[in-house]
Formats: sequence, structure tokens, C-alpha cells
Amino acid sequence: MSDEITARQFHDSDGVEDWRVLLGTAQTRFRTGSFTAGVELVDAIGELAEGMNHHPDVDLRYATVTVRTSSHDVGGLSKRDLTLARRISLAAKELDLPAETDGLIEVEVAIDALDRPAVRPFWKAVLGYVDGPEEDEGLGLGDAAGYGPPVWFQQMDAPRPQRNRIHLDVTVPHDQVEARVTAAIAAGGHLVSDRRAPAFWVLADVEGNEACLCTWRGRD
Repeated sequence: MSDEITARQFHDSDGVEDWRVLLGTAQTRFRTGSFTAGVELVDAIGELAEGMNHHPDVDLRYATVTVRTSSHDVGGLSKRDLTLARRISLAAKELDLPAETDGLIEVEVAIDALDRPAVRPFWKAVLGYVDGPEEDEGLGLGDAAGYGPPVWFQQMDAPRPQRNRIHLDVTVPHDQVEARVTAAIAAGGHLVSDRRAPAFWVLADVEGNEACLCTWRGRD
């Protein structure tokens, strides 16, 4: 039986207040204040991960440690991620390292195309990317090292010369998205559509270049 859980089930659980779900991964960032403290936390995370045989992505910087966990076998979150997140939060608390979710972000590049299979090879070659997940008819691309943003191709029904055909999908924590929308509008942008909110808001800059601010909500 699969132990897959939804983003809502993750957030409704106790002990994961430090974490936010972005694009099917549970993420958090711990403020360490020094590289030494960061290494100590990474060591603790490593022991927990080995003990569970469930390994998150860990990004160590001078003053922060960012952690992302998901379950590849279910293509999203599982009860294993829930357990690991709780244990990592406890380990950070024991080291007196606070969590912060401000600034957590995932970016995707979306390219509108009339003939997606014809367009895709060019971008794969230019970026040096590999085939992405099988979803979306296998047309997505990803960075094999996991650093660059994924690229996906959105089907067009007809040419749209009046709008930009490349836009960013920016996924942020669900409790921060409305502030981000407000800030984008205050910075000179405008709201194109909130019809699909809270899944995503479509925004544009003063010249009409679009971006979507996205969350996990509204996708259950």
C-alpha cells in the first residue's frame, strides 16, 4: 500500500510547522549563522536520513541550510517525508537553529509552443538538460544536477503574437503568496487573472511580460 500523502495532509500534520510544500517537495531553511553550525546540522540530517534510508536534498551555505524532501517512488510526498521533516526539525531545535520559510522558492520556465516535440530538442541542446518526468507526455526537461529550473512546454492552440511566449512559474509558500502578489503589483506590475487562484495568479510587468505566482493550494 502506498504511503503517499497530499500537500494538505502534510500541512495538517503536527510537528511540521517549520516546513512548506512547493512543487511536491517539503522544504525549509535553517538559519545557522556560521558554516561550522551548518556542517553540524548537515551531519545530524545525514544520520537521520541514513537511519531511515530516505535522503533529502541539502544545500549548505555560509549562514543557512536548506532542506528539500520528497519521495521519488510516489512522485511527491509520502509519510516518510513527514517523519523525516519532524526529525530534522527536532535536530535543528536541539542545536538551537531557527527555521525560516521566507524566501523559499521554486522556479519553472514555461514555453508556449504550437509543436512542442519540434521545439523541445532545441532547448534540450541549448541547456544541456535531460528528459524530465513522464508527466505532460514526457515533454518536460530538467537539469541532471538539480540546480537549474525545469522547463516545460505549454500547448498553444493558435499563434499569439500579441503576448510573450516564455514566462516564469514561481512557486512560493502558500502563506506568503498574497503578499508576493501585492508586492509585484506595487512594483509596477498588474494582475492579468486570478481565475485559478489559489493555485496560481497570472501577473505581468509594465511591458506585458507574464509570470505566474503558484502554490500547492487548489490542486488537490
